[in-house]
Amino acid sequence: MHQILITNDDGIESPALNALETSLASIGAVTVVAPDRERSATSHGITLGQPVCYRELAPNRFSVEGTPADCVIAALLRIFQRPPSLVISGVNRGSNLGSDILYSGTVAAAFEATLQRIPSIAVSAHSQADFASAAEVAARIAGQVLEFGLPPDVILNVNYPLVWNGEFRLTCQGRNAAEPLTDYEALALGYVSISPLQINRTAHMHFDHFTGWTDQLGAVLRDGA
Repeated sequence: MHQILITNDDGIESPALNALETSLASIGAVTVVAPDRERSATSHGITLGQPVCYRELAPNRFSVEGTPADCVIAALLRIFQRPPSLVISGVNRGSNLGSDILYSGTVAAAFEATLQRIPSIAVSAHSQADFASAAEVAARIAGQVLEFGLPPDVILNVNYPLVWNGEFRLTCQGRNAAEPLTDYEALALGYVSISPLQINRTAHMHFDHFTGWTDQLGAVLRDGA
């Protein structure tokens, strides 16, 4: 049976986390490792210079005195005896679209799992959406990932709309609601948005812009000497 780790940034008491746990029970053995309180907008912060304490609240259910990324690290280093097959972060109460992704503890937890070479999904929903339905969608996507895998260093950022039209759309990270083919547009039209995001943030398409900079900077230093 697949071992699945779930976490979030809304805290261990979030009803949306419970909905996700329930929806995943049919496809794997679920362990919950989540912050002991609200940790929204902590991005990829981790705790340094002090212990990260955790406690078992019930079988396979742990609360952590730390960030979402701390939860993933604690789970992999201290709680799991072997790496899980999949990590899912969510269901977040509120969308994580566009630039919000940079601040999201939900997305950061998924990225931390990917840094540890474990396939991962971040799942968020409109704050007034049906979290049980969003969790069921997350389980369907999880099944696909368990069957087909993900490319190295890539996560899926999934967003569930207020009212779902029953369809999915592959999207890019947007900047505003007016851009086509973005996560913003998909949610506005009632789609579940699935955005593949990657760890490597190198701006490869702009390398040509900077090609001569290193020589010029070196020349300035030589002339100044």
